[in-house]
Amino acid sequence: MKCLFPGSFDPFTLGHKSIVDRILPLADEVVIAIGVNAGKKSMFSLEERMAQIQKVYANEPRVKVASYEGLTTDFAESIGATVMVRGVRTAQDFEFERTLADVNRQLTGIETILLITEPQYSAISSSVVRELLSYGKDVKDFLP
Repeated sequence: MKCLFPGSFDPFTLGHKSIVDRILPLADEVVIAIGVNAGKKSMFSLEERMAQIQKVYANEPRVKVASYEGLTTDFAESIGATVMVRGVRTAQDFEFERTLADVNRQLTGIETILLITEPQYSAISSSVVRELLSYGKDVKDFLP
């Protein structure tokens, strides 16, 4: 099974790592894909984000890192992914992601696995880490 874990890791947080680590035993390959939006500014460059992920998974050959623009489903099809993996933090996230998964399955046939973020990481998203960094706070406890 080839899995796609899409997102925009800014930087790659422990919550994201826990999702990838939990899907790895089931997967032949996991592609961590960073969504790129040319008009959106980011605290970290695409290269910095990719380097962070590659550093975290340097000893895991089944994890690949890529970037993409456009629709996630188009990218998933282009790389031959059979499953998308999404992290869920709240009940509201779950409802949204479940609806999105149903649409993706109908349009592309690609299944989605929704994994609930582990409780210790549920309040920490890359947005929170970015905010802390912008105020010069120490975020090492949230990064792998």
